Amino acid sequence: MLNNQVQLLKTKLAAYPLGESVVQFLDYLTVEAGLAANTLLAYGRDLRGFCDYCSQNRINRLDEVTAVTVYGYLRQLSQDGLRENSLSRSLVAIKMLLRFGLMTGAVQADFTDALEGPKLWKRLPSICGREQVLDLLNAPQPEDPYCVRDKAMLYMLYATGARAGEVVGMRVRDVNLDIGYARCFGKGRKERIVPVGKTAAQYLNVYLREQRPLLLKPDSPDALFLSRTGCGMDRTNLWRIVKKYALRAGMPRQLSVHTLRHCFATHLLAGGADLRSLQEMLGHADIRTTQIYTHVDQDRLKSIHKQFHPRK
Repeated sequence: MLNNQVQLLKTKLAAYPLGESVVQFLDYLTVEAGLAANTLLAYGRDLRGFCDYCSQNRINRLDEVTAVTVYGYLRQLSQDGLRENSLSRSLVAIKMLLRFGLMTGAVQADFTDALEGPKLWKRLPSICGREQVLDLLNAPQPEDPYCVRDKAMLYMLYATGARAGEVVGMRVRDVNLDIGYARCFGKGRKERIVPVGKTAAQYLNVYLREQRPLLLKPDSPDALFLSRTGCGMDRTNLWRIVKKYALRAGMPRQLSVHTLRHCFATHLLAGGADLRSLQEMLGHADIRTTQIYTHVDQDRLKSIHKQFHPRK
């Protein structure tokens, strides 16, 4: 479905003078960078608007794009009511396109480092307390038709800190419960190994032994978690399941699947985990992304202040 949308977007891009360069860039992101279809759609949609702007201003080649062109496009987006996050995302897509042009020889001068986007507010991730998370993990009840599978998925999300797409993309062979690890494929298909605790492994074992064989159909994929029709779970199904049990557990309505990833990180830091280990488990390329969790747990900050401040 997503791949069809990407192909349709490429067809629409081909109608613009810059469209061929953008299509080549998207192909590069697919083959060389290994980005997911959702990411390709996001880049393609942002760059389609830029292609339309360039076409209106008679800019037909990538080497004709200047800093004035880029800022003019961002100004137009701002006047159209786009917020800072959207403006920043569009600028990133344009800069990456220009750097791709530099790499392929379509652009001679590199001015991307001089392009500055709007300053963004740093938002702390929303998390839940340990007791709230335990209530969520215990929300599936025996009367629920897929209680065993749902409980295993919730535990897998919290035990590994994996993204929604990583969990639904897991295959049976990606999990070794004897040793206690799961193999995740993150952004750009980057592989990492994440430990799986005994409790999560126990529920996952029960699911693999008792419920997955009942969901399995002759044409079912090797996906770890299967839907009621025997197909692999997708992120939409996972989101609905988490939302269902979150409401039952009395958790905030704005809770998302990603909240469990934030809880995983924050609770590990509060328990004494070091940042480098947490960075590896989360699959962050930059440790500065991981450091944001040090600002979430106020009790941890207070304990550090009490321990090291000379006038405590």
